[in-house]
Amino acid sequence: MKLNIYQIDAFTDEVFGGNPACVVPLPDWLPDDILLKIAQENAVAETAFFVDKGHKIHLRWFTPDIEMDLCGHGTLATAHCLESILNYPHNKIVFETLSGDLTVMVENDLYSLNFPSRMPIPSELPRIISQSLSIQPQEVFKSRDYMLVYDTEDEIKNIEIDRQTFDQINLDPGGVIVTAQGDDCDFVSRFFTPQASILEDPVTGSAHCTLIPFWSERLNKNVLNAVQLSSRVGKLHCQNVGDRVIISGMAKTYSIGNCWTE
Repeated sequence: MKLNIYQIDAFTDEVFGGNPACVVPLPDWLPDDILLKIAQENAVAETAFFVDKGHKIHLRWFTPDIEMDLCGHGTLATAHCLESILNYPHNKIVFETLSGDLTVMVENDLYSLNFPSRMPIPSELPRIISQSLSIQPQEVFKSRDYMLVYDTEDEIKNIEIDRQTFDQINLDPGGVIVTAQGDDCDFVSRFFTPQASILEDPVTGSAHCTLIPFWSERLNKNVLNAVQLSSRVGKLHCQNVGDRVIISGMAKTYSIGNCWTE
């Protein structure tokens, strides 16, 4: 079977920035093992697969290792694919996902994702994670992911992970967020996943389900600008709206092609 495939850089306004995701439209669902093999072949952080059901788009996300319950940049990339390439007729897209219905609004090349809020609670840092960090955090919280809070943006930039130690912990499907108040934005972050093919995710929309309510409360503001400090850099416009968060960003198409399955 010949399938179309689109590689899109999400949460950026320029190619080679943000987080690359592959988007594969399907007429009907293929077996999960085939979806995982396609994701492994693509070798990016996430491959998004979707089936257009008319009133909703059924969307799933696969890393090269597992299926994910929520993925921000894969959702944004899929919305960009639908709107800018496949001529989707509406500026409101409703995705049916493992995390419930997710809405994306499109306006002036900005994609606004309506995602669930995941306010973290104070927690203890597992010894293995602590031993893997070159810089220790000031505070530790947890929702789906561990969130480690630091004093400065420079600490976030300079953190190094001892992967041999880090990979001894299994947080499936979660990871570790490191974050601090930003110098030129409201907050910055990075995201690491143990035992994953790709250790550092360039831009992690789902992590902002936790970051947004935390920093909204700490900074006493509901509209925030965020930067994820990976080597590719991601820019996110954020809004805290009760039990939901709005995560907005732009995207650029990198390539359009085909893939084949037997």
